[in-house]
Amino acid sequence: MEAVARKTILWIELWHAILLFALLVILWPAKLIDPAALLAGGIFMGINFLLLSFGVAWLLTPLAGKGRIKAGIGLLVLKVVIFLAVLTTVFFRFDLDVLSFALGFSTLILAIVFESVRKAVRVQA
Repeated sequence: MEAVARKTILWIELWHAILLFALLVILWPAKLIDPAALLAGGIFMGINFLLLSFGVAWLLTPLAGKGRIKAGIGLLVLKVVIFLAVLTTVFFRFDLDVLSFALGFSTLILAIVFESVRKAVRVQA
């Protein structure tokens, strides 16, 4: 994996952590969210993003280079199935606030936008 891509992924994860912490600090005292559900959603999405981004570079790219594209696709499908199973288990076994979980889940999208804006502003300067 390129150093630039690795650095971008780590910046996105940093933005993600900052956004989660900010939401927790702002919304928890007002009792607008369930902090456990917010953190669960954020951590779930952060781990998923890391596994997807680094997994493609570490595992799928070498397999594709050796002509084993089907094996790489199979592993990617396996990851998706495992994460859907974990997500289903979390919702049915634990009493989590769905809106707080979704808010934590969505912070990764904002983190990606923030990092894109940061890079665009840095390039223009």
